Amino acid sequence: MNIYVANIPFKMQDEQLRELFAEFGEVISSKIIMDKFTQRSRGFGFVEMPDEVAQAAIDGLNGREVMGLALRVNEARPKTEGGNTGGGGFNNNRNRGGGYSNNRDY
Repeated sequence: MNIYVANIPFKMQDEQLRELFAEFGEVISSKIIMDKFTQRSRGFGFVEMPDEVAQAAIDGLNGREVMGLALRVNEARPKTEGGNTGGGGFNNNRNRGGGYSNNRDY
């Protein structure tokens, strides 16, 4: 089962997350999600465990205080098709460094 973990302290490392869940059984994988620009934790992650022990881990860790923060732990929902692709925004081609030139001789 894939488990979503929110409210992870920014100081926590992947291995610490793994050890926390290992109290309840085998941990297949654990990953704290990092911001790709700052390389800092985004405060949430995912842990994969066998179904037989995953629910016990969810029940045992949801609300538990770790490093001063109460974790929020539940079964991860599957990604939705087509959802938010990110990006977008206003594009007026100014100061983009290529393709468009506003230099005119009047």
